[in-house]
Amino acid sequence: MKKNQLTAKKSRREGIALSDASKHQRALTRRPFAPGVHGPDSRTRMTDYGKQLREKQKAKRMYGLNERQFSNLFAEMKSKMGDTSVKFIQALESRLDNVVYRSGLVKTRAAGRQAVSHAQFLLNGKKHNIPSYRVRAGDVITIRENKRNSALWKDAEEKLSKSDKLSWIAVEPKTLSVKVTGVPTDKELQQPFDVKMIVEFYSR
Repeated sequence: MKKNQLTAKKSRREGIALSDASKHQRALTRRPFAPGVHGPDSRTRMTDYGKQLREKQKAKRMYGLNERQFSNLFAEMKSKMGDTSVKFIQALESRLDNVVYRSGLVKTRAAGRQAVSHAQFLLNGKKHNIPSYRVRAGDVITIRENKRNSALWKDAEEKLSKSDKLSWIAVEPKTLSVKVTGVPTDKELQQPFDVKMIVEFYSR
């Protein structure tokens, strides 16, 4: 099965678009029920555990993490002082691949992850290729000079100019750079999955 078809299928299973790509949004609109289910009223009734598992899967697939990465990150955030659910979402949002996606440079987190892995960026002036790296306020991400003429970045300035404005990310279209200025607001932390159910899942 092609990668795009697989992502669309996963989107239907989770009941949310796991990518901003229009084809995945359309797939969910046309068939808003899980694959293998014949109609929107045919979903089986889930237990509390099943619901918690489903929310975990949504989040894991949205951010493109495997089970080990996801559970380790949760355990790390749970060990810190404060609201685990807030800290967990902040940690997911602060991943370098997610920040590249949030900046508007790429359409999907998967594309952001690939671009970072292929060393397309400088982080604070140094080449960086670790998608899971968690950025902090003051960090600056720029497209490397020797990569800017590639087809991948031909519309980068326009994309940054038109990107959604976020309180914690400042974009500079002319210099093709993105600066992290803080952490997401409570409103910006809202997600299409129930993070409290994820907390309950790992608290069993």
